[in-house]
Amino acid sequence: MSCVIAGGGPAGAMLALLLARAGVEVTLLEKHGDFLRDFRGDTIHPSTLQVLDELGLAEEFLKIPHRKAYGISMVTDRGDARLASLRGLPGKYDYIAFVPQWDFLNLVTSAAARYPSFRLLMNAEAYDLIREGQTVRGLRYRDESGEHEIRADLTVAADGRHSTLRERAGLVPEELGAPMDVVWFRLPRHPSDRDDTFLRISGGRMMVAINRQSYWQLAYVIPKGGYDELVRAGIDALRGPVATLLPWLADRIGQIGGYDDVSVLTVVLNRLRRWHRPGFLCIGDAAHAMSPVFGVGINLAVQDAVATANLLAGSLRSGAPIPESTLRLVQKRRMPPTRVTQAVQRVVQNLVIKRALSNKLDPSRMPRDLTRIPLLRRVTRRFIGLGIRPEHVSVKEL
Repeated sequence: MSCVIAGGGPAGAMLALLLARAGVEVTLLEKHGDFLRDFRGDTIHPSTLQVLDELGLAEEFLKIPHRKAYGISMVTDRGDARLASLRGLPGKYDYIAFVPQWDFLNLVTSAAARYPSFRLLMNAEAYDLIREGQTVRGLRYRDESGEHEIRADLTVAADGRHSTLRERAGLVPEELGAPMDVVWFRLPRHPSDRDDTFLRISGGRMMVAINRQSYWQLAYVIPKGGYDELVRAGIDALRGPVATLLPWLADRIGQIGGYDDVSVLTVVLNRLRRWHRPGFLCIGDAAHAMSPVFGVGINLAVQDAVATANLLAGSLRSGAPIPESTLRLVQKRRMPPTRVTQAVQRVVQNLVIKRALSNKLDPSRMPRDLTRIPLLRRVTRRFIGLGIRPEHVSVKEL
């Protein structure tokens, strides 16, 4: 039997690797010509590092230039505060690896390409489903040469939070809401700059600074729907707050020439009530768009892929029909982690981010080191590092 996957992000790429490794004929479609999207999540948490280790890819991954973060810190007007520490986490990995997502995806798809049953189609945009009665039998896609069809026993939508195939299947997500959007941009990094990744919060303003070695990837958090107003106010409406939050960047702020130099992420938090139709399954952001809170989107997507492969690879390899009840098992296993993670994200959004953006939160009054509270330290360490119900690779390699 065969599988076709739309979307070459973390969910789709990892599922393709696992199925190809198990001897399943699998085709992965990516609508772009490469994986080079500058403003994508790039946090690889211990749960995903463990999956890479189980696949024999951890050593190869760790050769990619990356930075390790053993905790999460916040910078207030009073100084640094420790929010969480991953030290002491069970397993081999007690850190978050910051690596550009395109390097992660190149690693995974290159590993998949070692198996003869894997095929990767770039510049291939899936736009519709093939149906026989109520059952999905594949997809239609377009590339530079025209429109094409791929028939498959299982069609997987891993085509992101604005999934086209999800819409074609008539699956509509439940919107949970988010109080913010994010403006992404980069500025040069100097050797004298601090070397960590951190959250900066002060006086109704928030931003995240990610150390990418030669430059800073910066995320300025704005109220939901506030980007048009920011643009109308002119580029100094962005430059000014950034220079105030991070004064040591003031000498570089002029390199943001205008809003053409930034990218806006419209934050979405939602999930499907039903992830499947006969012959069809949604995973990753297509099934549940995560808030950027905790940076766990990649890791939830990878966990979905592992669970899907564990549950379905045997049937796909043997040629046994896959009833919709089996697809339902994927949702049954992955829905609880999704619900819990999103619930925690909503708490942080409403109690911290929303209040901070409206200047109703004084972060300087928070404890300077939350890791000194034993129960909170253990809970946050496990939640951020491993998540709810971490998956392990059980499907065997052929």
